[in-house]
Amino acid sequence: MSRAAEETNRRLLRARDAMDRDYARPLDVPALARVAHVSPAHFSRTFRAAFGETPHRYLQRRRVERAMFLLRESGRSVTDIAFAVGFTSPGTFSRTFRDIVGSSPRAYRKEAVAAGVPTCFTMAWTRPD
Repeated sequence: MSRAAEETNRRLLRARDAMDRDYARPLDVPALARVAHVSPAHFSRTFRAAFGETPHRYLQRRRVERAMFLLRESGRSVTDIAFAVGFTSPGTFSRTFRDIVGSSPRAYRKEAVAAGVPTCFTMAWTRPD
């Protein structure tokens, strides 16, 4: 690998690390391109070539991954979680979550909570009288 390619990869990793660290803050391609010290168009092209997805999609996926954790581990409302992970609209959050995970945030929470209950308790609780 050439020295120029290594430097490009380091810059892209620096921008990706910024997305991982500051996922809840408003981030756009020009700001991330400044972190990588390249133009926005070049950043988008090289990021997609290196990581297989656009910077915007990567950031959305990181936000949804964090939201999945919060849905499983906290009792916060879906709207509160949407804003906490960086989405500005609950509708956009729900649509993006469904696109990535395959179910709505509420359905995911219900399934995740149900999966955490031992089967013997579930069977006892749902047994007819």
